[in-house]
Amino acid sequence: MSRRWNIGGLHVSRLLVLTLLAIGTIGPARAETLIVSLSRDTVLIQSNFTGERLALFGVIQREGDEKGASAAYDAVVTVRGPRGTVTVRHKEPYGPMWLNLDERKYIAIPAFLEVLSNRALPSIAPLSLREELRIGINAQVPQQIAARGANDPRFREALQRLRIAQGLFRENAEGVRFIAPNVFQASMDLPGTAPLGDYDVDVTVFANGALIARGNTKFRVAKTAAEQTLATIAADHGIWFGVGTSLLALLVGWLASVIFRRD
Repeated sequence: MSRRWNIGGLHVSRLLVLTLLAIGTIGPARAETLIVSLSRDTVLIQSNFTGERLALFGVIQREGDEKGASAAYDAVVTVRGPRGTVTVRHKEPYGPMWLNLDERKYIAIPAFLEVLSNRALPSIAPLSLREELRIGINAQVPQQIAARGANDPRFREALQRLRIAQGLFRENAEGVRFIAPNVFQASMDLPGTAPLGDYDVDVTVFANGALIARGNTKFRVAKTAAEQTLATIAADHGIWFGVGTSLLALLVGWLASVIFRRD
């Protein structure tokens, strides 16, 4: 029987952990490379979905020279959900109504963003490098499609603030843990409001503030077969779906009244 370990609330097979540790102890490689593995590549959700936790393991294959082997590593894991265009509007009250006075549109904004690291991002790499690699929440909001005047930072800040308040943008400076000098583990927490679609996971490894390795993987959030069938019926046959739902509710109510009368 294969044993499973619980790491940060996740059940991970002993074979997976031992395999990753074994890879991390392989002899000198030609170049410093990164190997990453997810605990699962598909998250199936139902109507009562409240969230899910996924585990990521990474192994850094070191260079053969002593100088490279002695460097302390930092790791950053960036999880990006499906991307799309987001409109941010500025409203002000005029009497009993609220009017839209201005707006900005931003492209390729992830519907979900989680940035995990083993310590604070400014301690891992300089700002210029983090912006170049698009690491951190601030680096994820690009210029808007068409600016009316200057690129007003208030709209960018409002977008980030709203997504953070909704639990869709997160940063965790303690989300990555090194379990060996060149083996690390990260726990990714998907909220119950996680949107459906493909999620990209980018992993960057630094040493002394310099980028030394990158890796990526992905997973998908999808509805179960039953949930997807109901969603398809509701979308394609909305009227009949509504009629059927109403009739079912009436039938359940009638059965309940009959049962209570007998009691």
